Amino acid sequence: MKQIIAMGGGGFSMEPENLLLDQYILNQAGESKPKVCFLPTASGDADGYIERFYKAFHSLPCEPSHLSLFKLPTRDLEGFLLDKDVIYVGGGNTKSMLALWREWGIDSILRKAWEAGTILAGLSAGSICWFEEGITDSYGEDLDKIKGLGMVKGSHSPHYDGEEKRRPLYHSFIDKGKLQAGFGVDDGAALHFIDENLYKVVSSRERASAYWVEKREGGMHETVLSTEYLGN
Repeated sequence: MKQIIAMGGGGFSMEPENLLLDQYILNQAGESKPKVCFLPTASGDADGYIERFYKAFHSLPCEPSHLSLFKLPTRDLEGFLLDKDVIYVGGGNTKSMLALWREWGIDSILRKAWEAGTILAGLSAGSICWFEEGITDSYGEDLDKIKGLGMVKGSHSPHYDGEEKRRPLYHSFIDKGKLQAGFGVDDGAALHFIDENLYKVVSSRERASAYWVEKREGGMHETVLSTEYLGN
């Protein structure tokens, strides 16, 4: 079974006191103490980000580790990653992250891991990367489109309710044909895909949700997706 859990935002990165999404990800592994590896590449492997990951995940039933591409734990990156039950990708610069992944062959390893049953998860850059394309702030000024790894069909915008320009720009790009139809996801919400199909939407905030955004005859259309609040 192939699984991807793509968060618009949230988890330990944004809500250190609310780990509902992180616990949900671990629960899908079917292990009492799943091995979870954090990839902080998009942040430039920032020490503070890695420390926050360990602080959060040491409080959860799992065996946490991380992979830095600047301080390699081993030459056998494929063996290191394929040994994990969950690979969790952090936020930051999506374009720089993908460039580094391709240089080190991480993109190919992640696809192997996914096909072997490892759960792939993440937020922001770690959410955009799984799709064919999305919108990113990687370029420093205006939001723009970017190509992802293509494991999930269509396009994606994280931080759908958290950043003022995200929603209107996502609509505009799809309306003009610059992006395919796709998923807008609020901070605190996550899309759970099983075998490339959307299985469910979950959230750590009561009002957070996700949306299918497409162009129809007569203009843009946004469908609110049924969301399960994990706090109930």
